[in-house]
Amino acid sequence: MRPYAIAPPKPKRFRLLRWLLKLFLFICVVSAAPMIYLRYENPPTSNYIELNKRNNNANIKHRWVDFENISLYFPNAVIASEDQQFPTHHGFDIKQIKLVLKERGKGYSRGASTITQQTVKNLFLWPSRSFVRKGLEAWLTGWMELIVPKRRILEIYVNYAQFGKRVFGIGAASQHYFGIEPSGLSPYQSALIAAALPTPSRSNPAKPSPYLAERAAYIQDQMPRVGGRRMVQELDD
Repeated sequence: MRPYAIAPPKPKRFRLLRWLLKLFLFICVVSAAPMIYLRYENPPTSNYIELNKRNNNANIKHRWVDFENISLYFPNAVIASEDQQFPTHHGFDIKQIKLVLKERGKGYSRGASTITQQTVKNLFLWPSRSFVRKGLEAWLTGWMELIVPKRRILEIYVNYAQFGKRVFGIGAASQHYFGIEPSGLSPYQSALIAAALPTPSRSNPAKPSPYLAERAAYIQDQMPRVGGRRMVQELDD
């Protein structure tokens, strides 16, 4: 009988590439899993809320409200305020990123984070602006845009964005500032709450400063320009 031929050992480079491929696939699965969950289930909390609790920020106000029970003026105001390209981009506003890079070092302060990026940050990450955090944010943003519909991303965002020092989500914000359900928010009330988003800890939509009132007026002017309530209704679901 002829002896069985012994297969030569695979080169170390091949074994390394196979190991790296398995690692990459594992990272993809781990990244996609929470997005699949978020597509169908409401998140029980956010990392920002938990960080506030750990920092002894007591009396956190938060209440989830389904999208159908929120006045469409409010998500319209959020898009007008935070991310006017949200209905059409794929997670990143390339035009704003180019402007930020162009204005770097000139004394300007401009944000380029989209609603999707902010949703990822609020749910999973932490406040610092390190390269590690920005890298994770970009990676998870891609997965969120790939798996979670736009309307659902917006629903999660308005339910976990910070609108005051201890106020998270539109359910708590509408009650805290105006004593009404989110379904009853007027265009100007919606614009006032949305105007607080850049500096929620220092803003009070119920008693707006001149700056906050001016910003709210700008947002209200932009709301029909970005498509109004109809645009919100037509977001992919």
